[in-house]
Amino acid sequence: MPAYCIFDIREIVDREKMAKYREGVAPTVEKFGGRYLALGGPFEVVEGDWRPVFPVILEFPSLEQAHRWYRSEDYRELLDLRLQGSRGTAVFVAGK
Repeated sequence: MPAYCIFDIREIVDREKMAKYREGVAPTVEKFGGRYLALGGPFEVVEGDWRPVFPVILEFPSLEQAHRWYRSEDYRELLDLRLQGSRGTAVFVAGK
């Protein structure tokens, strides 16, 4: 069953680190069977008070595979860059 990783980059605090992150992240996502479904772009909040700034949605074949990517050696350095270079939120959701 697929899984979705939903990120919202709320603030960039180090543009250089985020540039390095963007340069390297896509191949790691693909290596673990993931793909981008949304990368920023226009959006519309139709209910509630969530106000995303830069939403990113990834799809993986399973929640287990999403966690493998997130915890992998391939992603570890990039994750550190993202955490140091931005402020935001991340949620993993199992699909049906």
